[in-house]
Amino acid sequence: MRKLIYVLVLVCSQIAHGEEAYTQALNELVNSTVVKIVNNPVLQSSVKAQNDKHATLSQTSIDDLDKKWRAESAASDKPLISNVLSNKLSKYLLQVKEESQGLFTEIFVMDNKGLNVGQSDVTSDYWQGDEAKWQKTFSVGAGAVHISDVSKDESTQEIQVQLSVAVSDVDGGAVIGAITLGINLDNL
Repeated sequence: MRKLIYVLVLVCSQIAHGEEAYTQALNELVNSTVVKIVNNPVLQSSVKAQNDKHATLSQTSIDDLDKKWRAESAASDKPLISNVLSNKLSKYLLQVKEESQGLFTEIFVMDNKGLNVGQSDVTSDYWQGDEAKWQKTFSVGAGAVHISDVSKDESTQEIQVQLSVAVSDVDGGAVIGAITLGINLDNL
C-alpha cells in the first residue's frame, strides 16, 4: 500500500510539474500508437458518419441523449448504450484496448459535438462536450493534446490519467472529433 501511495504521489507530482519523463513518454505514445488509432479507416469513417447524422442536433437534443444514456446505465434495457457498444468502432477500440497489455484502461471517441461515437467500455455519460477532454482538444484544433490529472476513473475504477487528442480528418486535416485514452501509468 505504501508503494502504491508513493507511486501515486510521485506520478501526480511529475505530471503536475510537467516532469520530462511523463511528458516525453505520453508525447511518444501520441506520436506512435495514438496517431495510428486515430488514422484507422473505421475510426475516421465512423466519426464522419456521426458528424453528418448529428449535423442539425440541438443542445436540447444533446442533453436529452445524455440523460437517456445516464438512465440506461442503471436500467436493464439499454438500447442507446447497446447500439454504441455494438458498432464497428467500439469493436475496434475494444480490440486495441485488449491488445495494449493493460496500457489502455478505456478508449472512447467523440464527434464534433462531444457525443460518443465508439468506446471500449461504457462511459458514465454520453456527452463529453462539457468536459476538458473535448473542450481542450476538439475546440483547440489539430494537434491539440490534453492530459488530465491522475485519478480513479468512475467508469473503469482504475488509477489512470486520461490522454485526449484532437482527431483530424486524414483526407483534409480538419478536426472532426476527439479521442480519450485512459492510460495505466504503471504500464507506460
